Amino acid sequence: MTESNGNAKTSSNTTTRKSPAKRAASTAKRAESKATKAASDAAESASDVTEPATTVLQSAGEATKGAGRALASGLQTGQKAVAANAAKAATAATAAWVVVKNRKVIAASAAAGLVGVAGAAFAVGRSTAKPPVGPLTRLMGGRI
Repeated sequence: MTESNGNAKTSSNTTTRKSPAKRAASTAKRAESKATKAASDAAESASDVTEPATTVLQSAGEATKGAGRALASGLQTGQKAVAANAAKAATAATAAWVVVKNRKVIAASAAAGLVGVAGAAFAVGRSTAKPPVGPLTRLMGGRI
């Protein structure tokens, strides 16, 4: 009979054990393939995220530009309104200054107009207050 070793298997389906170096190499290859797959998946995910992020940034940039344009437009409108109101105020102030500067002339003109209106009213009142008289009295100037 043959001597049998306690470690050796006697079955017909013998599987040989790999040496520790070979096992480490195969484990490293599997880890490397998994790492490569994970890296490629991460790269795909990054590219998938990069496109929407770029789109979002462009949209945000366009929105900012639009807001800037709206603000500039609002400022221009405000400046135009202020300029128009300043012109109106300047015109009113000029007119007020003319009135103050020429107040004596204006007062004299108003007084002359009032005297003229009062004189005209008196004259009209005198002429209407005379009693009606006949033609001979009028011809003689009221002596008869």
